[in-house]
Amino acid sequence: MASMMYGRGALPGTKLDDTGCFGGSSTVPGGGNGRAFPSFLPKEVEKIKDPLARRLARRIERVPVVVDELSNSCVMSSCVRPLTKTDGCPVVLLHCFDSSCLEWRHAYPLLEQAGLEVWAVDALGWGFSDLEMRRCCGVLAKRYHLYKFWKSHIRRPMVLVGPSLGASAAIDLAINHPEAVEKMVLINASVYREGLGNMANLPKSVAYAGVSILKSLPLRLYANMMAFHEVPFSKRYDWTNVGRLHCLLPWWDEAMVSFMKSGGYNVVDQIKEVKQDVLIIYGEHDKIIPKALQVRLHSELPSAIIRQVPESGHLLHVEKPQAVAKLIADFVCPRDRT
Repeated sequence: MASMMYGRGALPGTKLDDTGCFGGSSTVPGGGNGRAFPSFLPKEVEKIKDPLARRLARRIERVPVVVDELSNSCVMSSCVRPLTKTDGCPVVLLHCFDSSCLEWRHAYPLLEQAGLEVWAVDALGWGFSDLEMRRCCGVLAKRYHLYKFWKSHIRRPMVLVGPSLGASAAIDLAINHPEAVEKMVLINASVYREGLGNMANLPKSVAYAGVSILKSLPLRLYANMMAFHEVPFSKRYDWTNVGRLHCLLPWWDEAMVSFMKSGGYNVVDQIKEVKQDVLIIYGEHDKIIPKALQVRLHSELPSAIIRQVPESGHLLHVEKPQAVAKLIADFVCPRDRT
């Protein structure tokens, strides 16, 4: 597979680019690929122990995504960009509900080692993008931002990987912008929930109270207990801090309320319209999404294959990264592998 390395000089600097946005990543000296953490990450990143989380965090950068053509305004959007550009389909990793690209800390390097061009992208309103001037982060805004990210920085049909609620985001983009999506990988897919129900109609004061609980350490720790199959408590605690790091940004509360008020994802009626080839991966011991729903999804997607990862829970790309990376790599490049 032919490749071209991105040299350090090829990364955008901090000057205004031709979109009128400030390009490049906002980092302390050393940059996203150096030893220092990007300056836009909350200072609590220093307390994280997981070495792969720390390593991937150093690679996070912000790139410009124009979200208003008339005013040429942009969002400096957080992501991890590939070190290598290939001739094959780029693999674009989404993340779960209210998470970030750090979710891929264990599988990302394995996918790179497999020779793939890998991007990890933060959804608008979650992750580490700069939302100081933009707090509208509902479903339509998330889709538009992801599409514009693709159009600005990837520009080729991609393999879109969506875990949990990220599977709904993947289907939503594939249906509305099929030119952008060559294939999909849906991991423990959460696609049968019809939006957020009555939560969309909550008074704002109640919604803000709710999201303050959502980012609390006890609730996040409990969610981690549900998400993994067999992980020691010491790891669960550290991984909880990884998973809530983006919640410490000053605009997170407003962005989350915006998503809630939008009604959330509802792609149930779109599933049977999917034309792309799909790989469905699910964990044997997922306590959040029942196996029956993965089997149902397989039956409703005419071009889908389904694979189980043994001894794993909901976040199997964190818990069993080797198995997930191999399944994705074999799906992306089936002719190159036995």
